[in-house]
Amino acid sequence: MADGAPPLLVTERLSRHYRLPRETVLGAVHTVRALSDVSFTLHAGRNLGIVGESGSGKSTLARLVMALERPDSGSVRFNGQDLAALDASALRRARSGFQMVFQDPYGSLDPRRTVAQTVAEPLAVLHGAGRGEQRERARDVLDAVGLRASDLDKYPHEFSGGQRQRIAIARALITRPQLIVADEPVSALDVSVQAQVLNLMQDLQDRYRVTYLFISHDLAVVDLVCDEVLVLQHGVVVEQGATRAVFARPQHDYTRMLLAAAQPD
Repeated sequence: MADGAPPLLVTERLSRHYRLPRETVLGAVHTVRALSDVSFTLHAGRNLGIVGESGSGKSTLARLVMALERPDSGSVRFNGQDLAALDASALRRARSGFQMVFQDPYGSLDPRRTVAQTVAEPLAVLHGAGRGEQRERARDVLDAVGLRASDLDKYPHEFSGGQRQRIAIARALITRPQLIVADEPVSALDVSVQAQVLNLMQDLQDRYRVTYLFISHDLAVVDLVCDEVLVLQHGVVVEQGATRAVFARPQHDYTRMLLAAAQPD
């Protein structure tokens, strides 16, 4: 990160609430506060981990950062642009700069589409690239994630779980984004494969100068990958700071509980 460089991503007092269906026609309407006043700043090259138990608001935060949903209040600014304020055309252009890797490497890939079609899809949708350029760029990013050019015409079912996640990472990389939001990207993989994929993501960061917003319940993974950490409980930030400092000297009881639960028996 260069001295004085503007932040890559800023959220300011970000809130998102959901109305639950009525239990009866005349029943009361209940609201779930998924996120309340979440603020953080992420600079290029500084990976941020978002941790918390299931239901803490981690995935909601990911959807808001990706502009898949609009916040009820607050803002998400990427390279200084308020994503919620952009029209459809401007948002499409901005999306080249941020992509996502999902938890389930099989569920996130269309079984009816070849690897070439899947990996090149963001390039086609966001850039209108021709088929020749799509295939060439797909071949390049596939090579970067450790797969072969001959894999381009295969289908997702022909690969292992770890290989499928490599395909998903290649798809995220093809637009050369500055930010990748990784939502539990290794939790569905075997432990040995997890290490391979995490090492790959770190190597790709150096090669492509990408920054990760890394969402995980696994504190060991966050400790390995992330420079900073933000702890969510019931949609509220209870602690944030440098990962090593927070994990070494947690200030909040909830953070202490998460760390204690992560210790081997």
